[in-house]
Amino acid sequence: MVIATDKLITPEIFKPARYLGNELGAKHKEWQSAEVRWVLTYPEIYEVGASNLGHIILYNIINDQPTQLCDRSYLPAPDLAKKMRDTNTPLFALESKRDVKEFDILGFSLSYELGATNILEMLSLADIPFTWQERKDRDYPLIFAGGQTATSNPEPYADFFDFVALGDGEELLPEIGLVIEKGKKEGLTKTQLLWNLAQVPGVYVPQFYDMQEDGSVKANREDVPERILRRVATPIPAYSIGLVPYVQTVHDRLTIEIRRGCTRGCRFCQPGMLTRPARDVEPKEVVESIVEGMKQTGFNEFSLLSLSCSDYLSLPAVGIEIKNRLKDENISLSLPSQRVDRFDENIANIIGGTRKGGLTFAPEAGTQRMRNIINKGLTNEELLRGIQTAVKEGWNQIKLYFMIGLPGETDEDVIGIVETIKWLRQECRHLSNKRLNFNITISNFTPKPHTPFQWHSVSTSEFLRKRNILRDEFYPVKGVKVNYTDVRISAIEDFVGRGDRRLAPVVRRAWELGAGMDSWWENIDKAYKAWQQAIDEAGLTWKYRQVENGEWNVFEKAEDKPPSIPPQNGGSLETHNQLLTINYQLLTNKPLPWDHLDTGIDKNWLKNDLEKALQEATVPDCAFDGCSHCGVCSPDFGHNIVVTPPPIPDYVGDFKPNQEKAQKIRVWFGKHGDMALVSHLDLVRLFDRAIRRASIPISYTGGFHPGPKISIALALSLGMTSNGEIVDFENHTYMDINEFTEKLKAQLPPELPIFKVEELPLKSPKATQILDTAEYVITISADNKFSVTQWQNWLNQVQNSSEIIMEKTAKTGKKKMVNLRENLDKISLIDDNFQESDTVTINYLGSAKNDGSLLTPDQVCFMLEQISGENLSIIKAHREGIILADIITQ
Repeated sequence: MVIATDKLITPEIFKPARYLGNELGAKHKEWQSAEVRWVLTYPEIYEVGASNLGHIILYNIINDQPTQLCDRSYLPAPDLAKKMRDTNTPLFALESKRDVKEFDILGFSLSYELGATNILEMLSLADIPFTWQERKDRDYPLIFAGGQTATSNPEPYADFFDFVALGDGEELLPEIGLVIEKGKKEGLTKTQLLWNLAQVPGVYVPQFYDMQEDGSVKANREDVPERILRRVATPIPAYSIGLVPYVQTVHDRLTIEIRRGCTRGCRFCQPGMLTRPARDVEPKEVVESIVEGMKQTGFNEFSLLSLSCSDYLSLPAVGIEIKNRLKDENISLSLPSQRVDRFDENIANIIGGTRKGGLTFAPEAGTQRMRNIINKGLTNEELLRGIQTAVKEGWNQIKLYFMIGLPGETDEDVIGIVETIKWLRQECRHLSNKRLNFNITISNFTPKPHTPFQWHSVSTSEFLRKRNILRDEFYPVKGVKVNYTDVRISAIEDFVGRGDRRLAPVVRRAWELGAGMDSWWENIDKAYKAWQQAIDEAGLTWKYRQVENGEWNVFEKAEDKPPSIPPQNGGSLETHNQLLTINYQLLTNKPLPWDHLDTGIDKNWLKNDLEKALQEATVPDCAFDGCSHCGVCSPDFGHNIVVTPPPIPDYVGDFKPNQEKAQKIRVWFGKHGDMALVSHLDLVRLFDRAIRRASIPISYTGGFHPGPKISIALALSLGMTSNGEIVDFENHTYMDINEFTEKLKAQLPPELPIFKVEELPLKSPKATQILDTAEYVITISADNKFSVTQWQNWLNQVQNSSEIIMEKTAKTGKKKMVNLRENLDKISLIDDNFQESDTVTINYLGSAKNDGSLLTPDQVCFMLEQISGENLSIIKAHREGIILADIITQ
């Protein structure tokens, strides 16, 4: 059954356009046409989830299956969540507006350790029991999780899911759909269906496995795999072309994956271990996907994505080829992750240009010794060369990422971060007459499963001590902004991320106490206290304290604690490493909660690599040098695929905005239905993207950030519909007016109808310059019923008044008194065919000028309140039209 959301998604909800489900790229398959129906959710607010590449890819792939349907859902923001609970409205899927309980499968992406609280919030809103035990014999969708954290260690969350999808989902999820489709036709029970799913490589069904006394996980029946295989798939860039949201998202651009997997072997990096082997995408496929994707979406920015974009050897050729092809489109490119040692003039050309974006590198450690320990594969010389190249190419602001709390780190290594910054600035001083500024982020190292450092631990007190060292050392350094991640969350992330099934009640209790939702941004104190209390109530405080205090044995019972390592306070490095070796030897032979997951990385290889770390020995990148024998390369996981780079084409130069003015066009359009919930700024962005998709030769402004010459005459309040909006366009090349109209219509949503298109003299003023009046139809509600005579009398009093004063506050905070009556031309009842009513519909004509005299529906309601003495409110507002001043142009 479709849920009526028109009274739920209203202008009072913050950014209601998040929840419309009719964005460009949304799939609306017929409900009855599908045998298997999915809801894929990203358990974060829309702006985060709708721009997640993995979410978009899987959504597109499932909808490509003939008998499968995929809808979406995201974490409702707190205001909508409260309204849903108050109105007993269950969590619904965006496109179909159906209760998520009506679907066969409800999937969650679990991308970070503490994100499970958001999943519980969504299950609560859906009125679905949290655990598989509670759902076992009841008719609920199959609940599953995928994503990096689910693949790494699903045990703390195992009770919440019927199954877990391990690794890449491009091939795995359609296979799961086929198994469910067959099971439905055969009338299988939920347990039988899950057993069938357990036979699919990459599917982990927690109820068929039990945690042992030693913390390991073993199958509780003989007919399921002892170890569950992680799935590996080859990226398909075409599936990345998808959603074009109305609201601005975190990654508001087209993103195309160029390389999956990383073989650099950074010992702290979980994604680098869990995505092996490395697989390059063919350069031609990348170029075609970007060019086609920009045409289909209308984005003005694209991003090439990889764990390490610089390791995609075809990057310079691909990037320059794309920029050459899109040279006249005012398009910019961002690279989210780069290696400073591979940054050169070619890459600078790719990301530079008219809109030079930020530049970010991650040296991770401040000394060569520490970079060797973590196997960063970066020398001081390479770091300096990359930064100097950036300065020569025009950057004077660079962002750098470092970590503290790494294994083997001493105070000298911490101070080395500051020394590195001062050294880089000194060595670059002669290259530019501008000071080189740095934006530094210092994060706290958190050990991750399936990495050589998975046996390490963190210490909250050490984080704080080292942060204080950095504060003191950075204090006299000018031009450096330093950001520190909150130390309180690091220990909790470690505690949960390397935990076992005993933590499910902790996660649940933390959610009950308020962790999750927007707590991370708005109230981290509340979140931290919630997790602490949940841990205390579960009787696991002893274990959490071991983690927080930096004790090495985090997997054993309290009575089995080995000796702890004293804080790294600058003592003897030799003694420190001896203690590390002794304690690691105690730990590395112990079973881990994730040993039953076959990621392809040999556990003995991780042990050996850890020993190399303690010896400060590095391991080469096996995609370009010799094999390191990690165990991944095999028939189950494939092998590294490195594409030979094509020649780098000649760079034809940056975008030069065409400021010619060959044609001026005025369009009258409407804003109906759901489009009333799209804000003015989002509407501006919508027109920009529609013009791009339509290939209309729009003219641009000049300056550092050239923008298209599109001008909407008058902003419309959120929630208000209209039949008379005006937008002006200036083209640099003449275009047939009928062709313009048809192309623009084809790219606009149906609820933005075009009523009239007119070509104007080139010297005619913009509509914004000649605004005069606007006509509105508003429906007003009162607390009590009144006769038509009374309503008409109030309107007459307003019309006949010479002064109705309202206090207005300017943006500066200054208050002033305004006579609203001066801004009203006429006002009347639309329908007077009633005896008594508590609602009336009114037509009024008032000022629409941009000089502060604009008369809004709220102000008209205020005037009626002043005359009547009653409490009135607007329940509907519609702008019928905008009237422009009659200006004669030459």
